[in-house]
Amino acid sequence: MKTNGNSTTMENPTEYIRSSIRDITDFPKPGIIFKDITTLLADPKALRLTIDVLANHFKNKKIDFIAAPESRGFIFATPVSYLLNCGVTPIRKPGKLPAKTIEHSYELEYGKDTLCIHEDAFKGIENPQVIIIDDLLATGGSCSATIELVEKAGGTVLGAGFVIELGFLEARKKLAAKGVEVFSILNI
Repeated sequence: MKTNGNSTTMENPTEYIRSSIRDITDFPKPGIIFKDITTLLADPKALRLTIDVLANHFKNKKIDFIAAPESRGFIFATPVSYLLNCGVTPIRKPGKLPAKTIEHSYELEYGKDTLCIHEDAFKGIENPQVIIIDDLLATGGSCSATIELVEKAGGTVLGAGFVIELGFLEARKKLAAKGVEVFSILNI
């Protein structure tokens, strides 16, 4: 794989990306091993590879927008949208988007959360084709809510891309049941 702006060819970019992510034990609570991507973000080569791998996976799809859940989805969706020549629509918590929104609430392990999209997020585009880009797929709750929001706003979700997937939580099955293809660089 040849990286953008870099003549270095990497035989296995996945291993380089994996090595750039730091494990933090017992965060945010005992027994959890948190995958800290701040070290990936600090490594220009790892960041570039991550963006390239995500963009390359979706490059043959006709994509109008990338839905980017807050907040780390913003980090990866924007440069991927640049490479794919499409727009980005932010998916935010209530009160964070300035215009009229559509909301969707979903269940968490210990409560409820809500995400929002601008009502006119895809204005002027007939049947917008959308992918979701985020840093992590865990239980699939926020991704499922994002799918619902995109559909309520008139879009069709073609797929979802993640830097890390916590495969043991089996969110991929939940999203497949919604007809959404999942791509992850790292499956843990």
